[in-house]
Amino acid sequence: MTFRPSAGHKRLRMFVLGAALVAVSAHGARAQTAAKELFGRTPLPTVSAPAAHGFYSKGCVAGAVAMPVDGPTWQAMRLERNRRWGHPDMIALLQKLSREAVQDGWPGLLVGDISQPRGGPMLSGHASHQVGLDADIWLTKMPDRRLTVSERANVSAVSMLKANSLHVDPEIWSPAHGRLIARAASYDEVERIFVHPGIKKAMCDRYGASRANDSWMRKIRPYYGHHYHFHVRIRCPSDSANCRPQNTTPPGNGCDGSLDWWFTSEPWAPKKPEPGAKPPKKREITLAQLPKACSAVLRGAAPADESLVTYDTGYKPDLARASAIPVAAVPATDSRLPVIIPVPSPRPD
Repeated sequence: MTFRPSAGHKRLRMFVLGAALVAVSAHGARAQTAAKELFGRTPLPTVSAPAAHGFYSKGCVAGAVAMPVDGPTWQAMRLERNRRWGHPDMIALLQKLSREAVQDGWPGLLVGDISQPRGGPMLSGHASHQVGLDADIWLTKMPDRRLTVSERANVSAVSMLKANSLHVDPEIWSPAHGRLIARAASYDEVERIFVHPGIKKAMCDRYGASRANDSWMRKIRPYYGHHYHFHVRIRCPSDSANCRPQNTTPPGNGCDGSLDWWFTSEPWAPKKPEPGAKPPKKREITLAQLPKACSAVLRGAAPADESLVTYDTGYKPDLARASAIPVAAVPATDSRLPVIIPVPSPRPD
């Protein structure tokens, strides 16, 4: 006996096929959407086990936790950006540095950008900070009072440089600044610290003569910007098998010809375009270009409340997971940003 599908069966089959095609199309559109649009408007992290996926400038983070807005020896800045999130190892290190730096005469940290709730490319500002293992620390001392939300959004950090110079201003730069950076670099888990070449030069002048300092001095890397803050990067954590480490720093202390180069005209000269060449188009990183795990990170359940994933004495991962709520898919075609995460204002870099 031959089965002849009824009109109802045919309609059902066409409906299922159509739904499948819509799902595939939506997934494809999402995969090709600029990843910053997807990660940049996700307000909370996943409640899964912590894991950094990918590289510092191309990845995401699961199970991130928030740096508390205030602590006894720190205050978080630029709260409207929602970038207080990081791998628990990163947040623990920041809190440890804030406590121990007090012994060096530093009153407390003003903590800048760490990462977005699920990492990934940012809507503005950074190329790195994507896997919850980078953090900016202002070179401005924490005041002896709590800053208001408005002050945290608008107060400017202070540059360490003399006007129109590549060198630090001795009226602003102090031995306490050097001790803070030295302590941060001394931690085993710290991979690199990015500072302006003028700050690296000041560190070399103070600490470069002793070869005993090479093991941590080599971590302090000169780079563009970074005279309002320094950038701490930690190693891939043991719980993050999909985290791609950075190459090790060269031997020595970095107080050599590689530093001298920064004080020539070459690194600051604008690049001359090739004759007749068109300016290159900026290519946005898409979700499809990130590690595969990042799609699952975007879909992961969120905590019921930010307080459940704030890294302090009451932080209990099991409680956060028990209260997890599903996350609605972010539309791939809507380019508007949600009210909860405003477009970040420009900041010194």
